[in-house]
Amino acid sequence: MAEYIPSLRTKYKEEVIGKLMEQFQYSTIMQVPKIKKISLNQGVGGATQDKKLVEHALKEMTMITGQKAVPTKAKKSISNFKLREQMTIGARVTLRGDRMWEFLDRLINVSLPRVRDFRGINDKSFDGRGNYSMGITEQIIFPEINLDKINKITGMDITIVTSANTDAEALALLKYMGLPFKNQRNNN
Repeated sequence: MAEYIPSLRTKYKEEVIGKLMEQFQYSTIMQVPKIKKISLNQGVGGATQDKKLVEHALKEMTMITGQKAVPTKAKKSISNFKLREQMTIGARVTLRGDRMWEFLDRLINVSLPRVRDFRGINDKSFDGRGNYSMGITEQIIFPEINLDKINKITGMDITIVTSANTDAEALALLKYMGLPFKNQRNNN
């Protein structure tokens, strides 16, 4: 039986590495940036009043990623928000390896095209160290979510961590991988 290899990993090895080597004139293949991990984070605002909201968030994140979500806890108490230290207030997942490649493939080809009035993702959301973050306002864009079973529409943050040294390298990497960026630079 042949070993399963995600299609995006194959694309990275066969196409993207060559394009990046050519564009940035790397002397060795080890200098080519790669995607290290993808972190998903979901803060549950009403978690202080309703504990079930966090349970739903954990369940949904687990369904979306195929990996068990971990609850996030408050670091300190804030009385104005009725928040106590160590209270569960969100869910997070960190994807690496094959699960990361599969999630990125589903995000690019299935989930992002399902966003209403989608015109591409912003190409200015880099952090200066080659990592890209984006926010999703509705979890229902993921096909794993059953519309009949959700009780509240929530958003999440997705961070793609790369080994790129500059934002330009990371942007080129993610563009070659197929992320649909807005063509803002061409319009000006």
